[in-house]
Amino acid sequence: MRTKQDWEWLAAGSEYLAAVAVRELLQEGKSMEAYEGLAFLIESMGKSKKLALRSQLIRLMSHIIKWKCQPERRSSSWAITIDSARTEIEEIQEEVPILNRDYIESVWDKCFVRALREAQMEMGKKKCQIAALDWAEVFEEEYWFEED
Repeated sequence: MRTKQDWEWLAAGSEYLAAVAVRELLQEGKSMEAYEGLAFLIESMGKSKKLALRSQLIRLMSHIIKWKCQPERRSSSWAITIDSARTEIEEIQEEVPILNRDYIESVWDKCFVRALREAQMEMGKKKCQIAALDWAEVFEEEYWFEED
């Protein structure tokens, strides 16, 4: 019989191996143990998707900040990164629908602070004139780069 710590460790270390362990328990008819393992697996998967979404949101915001603060350095690479981060977020939301706009708004300020810090470090600036980003700037505004 696995303990709570065993399931936490297994699910955090390998979601695949945790799923295999749950399947084995079900095959053995140990449904209560399998249910416990499944609960930890679901929790672990939710955490990893939340981390992935926050990471992509920070990446997205950071590039938009740089786009706005350094127009002379804009590139197609930045536009592609912005589009790619948006796509990654959409894919995470399709996979885990509870990570919707409400969830994003609940982590928005914290992600913005981190994105601003990362952008400033990359730009070598102590202060950027951007105090906030709104939803439209992050998810709706078009960012295209065309060389002269």
